[in-house]
Amino acid sequence: MKRRVRVLAISASTIVAVGGAATGVGLASTPHGPFLTGVPTANSKSDGYSPPSRLSPQLRQVVAAQGSTKVENPGALVSYYGYFNDVTNAAGAPQMLPTPTSTTEAQKSEPDKNTYLVLDRGLPGADPHYYYGTHFLFQGHESGVDGKSFISRINLDADAAHRVTVLATTDTAGQPIAPIDGSTWDPWARRLILTTEDAGAPTYSATPGYPSVVTDISGSLGRGGYEGVQNDSAGNLWIVEDSGGPAKNGTTAKRPNSFLYRCVPARPGDLAHGKLQVLQVFNGAGNPITFDSQAALNNPDQVAVHTYGTVLKTRWVTIHNTATDGTTPFDANSLAKAAQATPFKRPENGQFQPDSGFRTFFFDETGDTNSTTPEAPSAGGFGSILKLTQGSPSASTGKLTLFYASDEAHSSLDNVTFLSKDLVTFVQDAGDGLHGQANALDSGYVWDTGVNYSNPANQPVRWLAEGRDPSATIDSAFGGFSKNEGDNEITGVHVSTGDPSAHGILGATAPDLRDRGWRWFYTQQHGDNSTWEVLYRS
Repeated sequence: MKRRVRVLAISASTIVAVGGAATGVGLASTPHGPFLTGVPTANSKSDGYSPPSRLSPQLRQVVAAQGSTKVENPGALVSYYGYFNDVTNAAGAPQMLPTPTSTTEAQKSEPDKNTYLVLDRGLPGADPHYYYGTHFLFQGHESGVDGKSFISRINLDADAAHRVTVLATTDTAGQPIAPIDGSTWDPWARRLILTTEDAGAPTYSATPGYPSVVTDISGSLGRGGYEGVQNDSAGNLWIVEDSGGPAKNGTTAKRPNSFLYRCVPARPGDLAHGKLQVLQVFNGAGNPITFDSQAALNNPDQVAVHTYGTVLKTRWVTIHNTATDGTTPFDANSLAKAAQATPFKRPENGQFQPDSGFRTFFFDETGDTNSTTPEAPSAGGFGSILKLTQGSPSASTGKLTLFYASDEAHSSLDNVTFLSKDLVTFVQDAGDGLHGQANALDSGYVWDTGVNYSNPANQPVRWLAEGRDPSATIDSAFGGFSKNEGDNEITGVHVSTGDPSAHGILGATAPDLRDRGWRWFYTQQHGDNSTWEVLYRS
């Protein structure tokens, strides 16, 4: 088993700006968080340049699994963790790179969001005679071949031959697993919840053992461009949608088209019955901010959402109830628009602030991922971090405020996790186009939730300047050979003790990275598709 070591604390509130860039160096500790020295700059992007990732000097990282790791139970669809079997070489292995005689790569599977669990009784795997230990990392894979993908488990205590298990390639109806983005653990249902970004694809529940029993639960949770998913202490499921909208007036600005949902089960753990609700935000005149009201460039409603100090009232609106509407899968995005709910500019993930009683929920917007957007920064063109506060996780009303207005250096925020009670990290997914415009690859940053970021002197601290592995560098240069993504992306950032009970829900307890029970993971998606564990480097 790997040695897990302590991370000291960081303060994002005491930083030094580097030139005009939005980066900083942590100088002091906060009572609740680790100290990290900021990485001064992002890695640059240029043809044929494959720089290594750079982390805060207090950190190091080790590979939990990489794309070329062979799974213990290979099959027709997949034999290696990060590759499908659609294109194989003479030895029968996936063609992972172009060769002098063939530029047709195998499709890369793109492991996505991580969910870590510690299960004291262990779990079965494909080998009935092997003991897999008690520490496991679960993922769905974002890519697919002909719409077919899979769910995998990294067995963190296992040897190389048993390191990765393919848990399922089909659901209980015999249908292929669709490409998966988000995941979480529902402690009441004792199931993984897995979401798909394809608006027409199912939402799943899955058992953690092998073989996994995978059930389509989109008759209660609906279908949409679902990305992030998160439980609260009342047994509700919060879902963050990432559905890009149409362009505005022929510009690179996109119309907000993605919603924040809350599934309220008939009882905690009942994934088949309950209500799906959607967030509605009201402008200063008391009118709902809707898809139609945000049609024009830099419209007042959209600007209000992205203005520091503006407090907007919210309420949850029920758009589907299995008791009256049945359990046929439904289009959540269409129902949200019909209910005059409030769409955002591609939110991707959210998490509750620890020790807030599940009353404070931070979520991000990716924005337009283009430096030419005419809606930056006033209307969220570069994205943002928003904060929703309520009296309880099940409250029907609340308040929405802007926590951070992204600039180009901090644009395109994607995955999120808390490092302590006060410190939250969001990581970037800017994409090849914006990487080239900004001459910068993605970074991971830390924000202090107690800091006022309306003061431009206050900026987050960069803990990771992501590099670009040679596989991703080749893919970026050749357009992914018509099937694969280019530059590496940071995804699946996740800090947890792996507690499978309700006490282990993200946000129930403040992380303490000085405690060896807390573990930190992320995936360097695309290219070699490596999943990393982050450790303190003494």
